[in-house]
Amino acid sequence: MNTLPVRVRIAMPLLLALPTGLTSPVTAAPARSFDANGCAALAAASLSGAPVSGLAITAASWRAAGTQVEGRGGKSAPLPAHCEVTGHYGGHAGTVGGPYRTAFRMRLPQDWNGRFFFQGGGGSNGVVGDATGFNGPGNRTGLERGYAVFTQDSGHDNAVNKVADHGGELVFGHDPQARADYGHASLKPGYDLGMHIANKAYARAPQSKVFWGCSKGGQEGMAFAQRYPAAFDGIVAAAPGFSLPRAAVAQAWDVQQFASILRAAGQTPTVEGLKTAITADQFKLVGDAVKQTCDADDGLVDGIIGAIGQCTAARVLPALRAKQCSGGDQTGCLQTAQIDALARVMGGARDSKGRALYAAFPWDTGIAEPGWRVWKVGAENGPPSLNVILGGGSLAAVFTSPPTALPTDPARLLAWQLAFDFDRDAGHIYRVVAPYRTSAWADVGMRSTDLSAFRAHGGKLIVPHGMSDPVFSAYDTIDWWKAVDRRNRGSASRFVRVIPVPGMNHCGGGAATDRFDSLSALEEWMLHGKAPDAITATAGPATPWPGRTRPLCPYPAMAMASAKGAVGCSYPSNRQTSRRGSR
Repeated sequence: MNTLPVRVRIAMPLLLALPTGLTSPVTAAPARSFDANGCAALAAASLSGAPVSGLAITAASWRAAGTQVEGRGGKSAPLPAHCEVTGHYGGHAGTVGGPYRTAFRMRLPQDWNGRFFFQGGGGSNGVVGDATGFNGPGNRTGLERGYAVFTQDSGHDNAVNKVADHGGELVFGHDPQARADYGHASLKPGYDLGMHIANKAYARAPQSKVFWGCSKGGQEGMAFAQRYPAAFDGIVAAAPGFSLPRAAVAQAWDVQQFASILRAAGQTPTVEGLKTAITADQFKLVGDAVKQTCDADDGLVDGIIGAIGQCTAARVLPALRAKQCSGGDQTGCLQTAQIDALARVMGGARDSKGRALYAAFPWDTGIAEPGWRVWKVGAENGPPSLNVILGGGSLAAVFTSPPTALPTDPARLLAWQLAFDFDRDAGHIYRVVAPYRTSAWADVGMRSTDLSAFRAHGGKLIVPHGMSDPVFSAYDTIDWWKAVDRRNRGSASRFVRVIPVPGMNHCGGGAATDRFDSLSALEEWMLHGKAPDAITATAGPATPWPGRTRPLCPYPAMAMASAKGAVGCSYPSNRQTSRRGSR
């Protein structure tokens, strides 16, 4: 994410081409001065006419230019002068683990660009983000660009709403309203409140509105596009967890497959044992086999598989079988049980009749990376499998109905996942059981292909996704986009683009060019009508090739090398080249 961001300035001739709701230059000066005095008055002003019930402003504090805050990527860059507003609103007693309410944070810059930025959450939420407008490593934050930034905790507090024998911080899944708030219901009230506070601060409403999030934040972006389509003019929904309940079923599937390796060796599966099911050296063998098989498909042997979707099990598995242990040599090779388990994991979760419960996963270079391994089996001398400690708890407490009360002990979570029956239990993500009035899938799944209202609003949607994401399959996102494109008669790229990132793990990391400026790409598309036909990405310092750049291409385009070695985006030969969706 190293492309230089742009501060968009709109010339008068472009005003007629702006999306719905953008009727004047967004870089116009604020209607009145906003400074420390205005910040101090904002707490009382925000209470007047508030669009949410029970609003309490706990602080409205002026932050001088140069202030740094701790966030998801460590300490932020020095921030511009701004007003930080914190508070909470709403609330209900809850059936277990309550009371619940929604907490928020908002930062309003002195030098406002006229725009609003909603910062998405992550994981199970329950914490209020830093509200700096993070949008990828190495990029200027939304606040630095002049956005007023809002974020919220989705209706529960991990420090307060915590019950040890009900999933700990996941207890909110046992409460119907708290689960719905986590899935989507807290989003629109938060948006309304953020817009209200901005209006009070600057004496006018924001003239363009963007959302940026990854993982659960990506799911939230999809929720806005599908359920609240008039809210945002542009959305970046990266690695979207829009199939979270299905992905949690797949995590249980993965755990069972890797546990089968231990059983084949005569071992009882344990959380620590899973770490050794396939060692780091053996995962490197797998990654090497994938590269040897598919790296050249894009015309360049460079450690990146740019030919999206062409590296198939039918090609990779013979290469893995060639590395199978034989005779007395048991080092530098793969056991039959390990290859078979990997084949089942990559093929996706299925019931006993072979029906898919979740998408297959791509064979990609990032399989060999720590960011893939820590989810699937855990890290040797490090954390246990995140599929167990996060996936198991979430599936039990949040994504199935009725929820199952479990402690947070990893051994108990593993035992529950190992007993999960994909014929009997997988359908519980779609069940409606009292006191719930909706299923977990209805609350949290945001995979609708009907984006007609978002398109009619003039919205633009960018969906980056790592091809080596071990949590949410990039193939699930690509399959979703294909369905959206069919629904829009081949013109979906006019308003939504999926951007596969070869080699990238979940939201970043891996041997990949994983640093790119999706926010600037969104601004160019949303405000100037320039669609992202390619986004320049740079490899980070931990990759084998720091500083390397490659284009990221909107699916189905791929980054392919020419005869002279230049890499650019091109479409498969079986696709029309008319590019109907270029604007």
